[in-house]
Amino acid sequence: MRTLGGRYQLVQRIGIGGMSEVWRGHDRVLDRPVAVKIMAPAVEGTLGDVNGVELVRTEARSAARLAHPNVAGVHDFGTSPAPGREVPYIVMELVEGQTLMEHLAGGRLDWRIAVRICAEVAAALAAAHAEQVVHRDVKPANIMLTPSGAKVLDFGIAASTGTPDPDPDGPVMGTPAYVAPERFEGLPATPASDMYSLGVLLYHCLSGRLPWNAESGTALVYAQRYRDPDPLPPVDGLATEVVDLCSRCLHKDPAERPTALVAALLLAEAVDARVYVPLADLGTRMPRPSTLSPWDERAAQASTDMALPVDQETIVQERPGRHRA
Repeated sequence: MRTLGGRYQLVQRIGIGGMSEVWRGHDRVLDRPVAVKIMAPAVEGTLGDVNGVELVRTEARSAARLAHPNVAGVHDFGTSPAPGREVPYIVMELVEGQTLMEHLAGGRLDWRIAVRICAEVAAALAAAHAEQVVHRDVKPANIMLTPSGAKVLDFGIAASTGTPDPDPDGPVMGTPAYVAPERFEGLPATPASDMYSLGVLLYHCLSGRLPWNAESGTALVYAQRYRDPDPLPPVDGLATEVVDLCSRCLHKDPAERPTALVAALLLAEAVDARVYVPLADLGTRMPRPSTLSPWDERAAQASTDMALPVDQETIVQERPGRHRA
């Protein structure tokens, strides 16, 4: 059984894509299951002058900044030796469940379920955007449905806001059906491009199909760039605010799209759900005290020695207002 970094055992391959493969793994140090994403060997040759290890390291650092209940966490980054090269890998939280793509294979979802899922995805994107991180590949295959809610997976091609693709002359990073039209014109990914993907996702969940009828990938890209999306089919009971939000997310002008925070709150309200959004975006930063309290000042000056001589008396200083029985 192959082991990476002397720590992560690869148990079973559970996914493969154009850029990487994902394995179910076992962390031998912490004795827990993990997901291990490894860059496909053929990918590095398509990155031009960009170093694949540094690219994946940067993406891992971006994703590791996120801590949100609807985001699969990143635990570690490393490289594994291979003939003539180092293969980068990312160790992530292993999320059990079914992907949204598997659920959509049976047709459109009940609108209440669809809106709740998209509210949680929007909340995850709001957390990412607050950290200046864009996902770049929001799609049903990257959303896992679990008993505790939706989890956005694969921040493996995430990047800082405005970062250009590694190879500007190569293919656009992401899944074409969910890629914002400005990305095909060479513009870098932004929070607004993630919101376009969310609009396609919401439309797909509510209608069971994409916003355009196209017979080929080329025709689909042309439709995204130059045609308006088909009107969302009527859905009994669906609030008009949700229909309007979907339309605004699919606007060709990125400036006309709503923020992830607005989308999360509106969608959650439509189904009376609770989502977690970054407080900083709401302008509710807690004020920092201008001076340290006497307790904090004493704690900052306290000795940090971890071991004391056996015969040394230890004095416990109580916090003011608290008394030992």
